[in-house]
Order: sequence, then structure tokens, then C-alpha cells
Amino acid sequence: MRPALRLLATPTITSTRSSLRPTPPALLPPIPLYRRLLRSHRKYLPTEERLLGDEYVKAEFRAHRKIDNPMHIVGFLSEWQLYAQGIEGDGWRGEKMDREKVDKMSDEQVAQMYELMQEIKRRGQEEAEEEVAAATSKAGRGD
Repeated sequence: MRPALRLLATPTITSTRSSLRPTPPALLPPIPLYRRLLRSHRKYLPTEERLLGDEYVKAEFRAHRKIDNPMHIVGFLSEWQLYAQGIEGDGWRGEKMDREKVDKMSDEQVAQMYELMQEIKRRGQEEAEEEVAAATSKAGRGD
């Protein structure tokens, strides 16, 4: 993402809109959004989830660094900004993805989401096994 595209961060809402509708927040530029995401992970997520989330955010921002299409950039930044707002609001736990978003994903994105889901399940199973092993060893000692 080139620095010249920071102009996308300015709100495009005009004052002629109805005052009854809430004004959507302006998009953050890539670097401040990236920092906000990592800060949100550090503040709101448990260590295990934070490590996984940080790796994922870093990989995604690296992969999209050279994108030139403004529509892709706006979509990328707006989705990550919504994610940051969700993390900070803690309303994301147990939430399912919109069917519309899944339908719009490419095959590669769907595969990436599936890999992420598998990694989360694997880590959850490892944690459960560790808890069972710790409880078993504790019971064996008579604690």
C-alpha cells in the first residue's frame, strides 16, 4: 500500500446526508491501523490467541503491501478496521461470519479461512489434552 493512498482515510461523506444516519468512521491509514490491531490484541486477547492473531495480521499486511487497486485497499482496510472495533468491543466471541462475506471470498480466501479454523481447533485440542494430563497427574499425586 503506497503512502499516496492515505488520501483514502479522509471521509467521503457530505453534509447533505440525513442527520438521522450515523456517520461511518473514516478509514485509518495502513500503518496506524496495523498498530491499532496489534495493540488491541495485546490489550484484549489471551496470550495464545494474541500470538496467533499477531502472526495472522502481520502476514496479511505483508501480503497486501503491494496492492494498487483502490477498491481492494478500501475493502482490506475497512474489514480490518471492523475487526479491530469488534476486538475492542468484545462482541466478536462466538459470532459467525456473514454468509454474504463468505460468498464473496475467492477459493484461496476460503481455503485460508479453513486453515485458520483447523489451527484454532488444533490448539484448542492441545490445550484440552494438557489440562487433562495436568488434572490426571495432580490426582495421581493425591493433591
